[in-house]
Amino acid sequence: MDWNIQSRSHVCQSCGHRFTDRQTYFTLLLLRRTDLERLDVCPACWEAQHAQGAHDRKGFVSFWQGTYNAPPPAPPDPIQKDSAESLLRKLIERQDPRYLAVGFILAVMLERKRILKVHSQSFEAGQRLFVYEHARTGETFTIRDPDLHINELEAVQRDVARLLEHGLDPAPFEIPAASDGPPRAAQPDPAAPPKPAPEPAPANPDQPAES
Repeated sequence: MDWNIQSRSHVCQSCGHRFTDRQTYFTLLLLRRTDLERLDVCPACWEAQHAQGAHDRKGFVSFWQGTYNAPPPAPPDPIQKDSAESLLRKLIERQDPRYLAVGFILAVMLERKRILKVHSQSFEAGQRLFVYEHARTGETFTIRDPDLHINELEAVQRDVARLLEHGLDPAPFEIPAASDGPPRAAQPDPAAPPKPAPEPAPANPDQPAES
């Protein structure tokens, strides 16, 4: 028989009230056939229901008093799921070959988060293609393996972190098409005020005056 100590409850298992930080609680451990049953109860329920005759209960193993410590808040996820997923969608929509490696790393990250799962893989033109399926929506994402080398990973990971923080670069401005024919001189604006005449240059005192 495998013995197993169950995790501490966060609520009183008699009245259902949630334990508060640094609150006293009582644990009663009982053997139920081949499994251990752990009961964590508040002091009031312990006194009213369990304190008297606890040792005489069928299957009694042990009991103890403890102090409940509220669990710390979960650390922030370094990879935001929504951000990684939305960025991958934007990259697939843009179809920019510069972001091929970034898209692949994002897909791997989402696979580890169990948002995407590998449905199948194949080879096309000597490159491996992964078909991912979205666990919630059932959508399929086809991601090409860029065949990254180990010395390229660090640079790609930096690109991923930068894009997750700042987003994709804005689309470049379109360069206006060149007009036919030679360039024309700028025409003056008739509505613009006239420019003042240039002032005459000052006379040179070393130059003799004309007679």
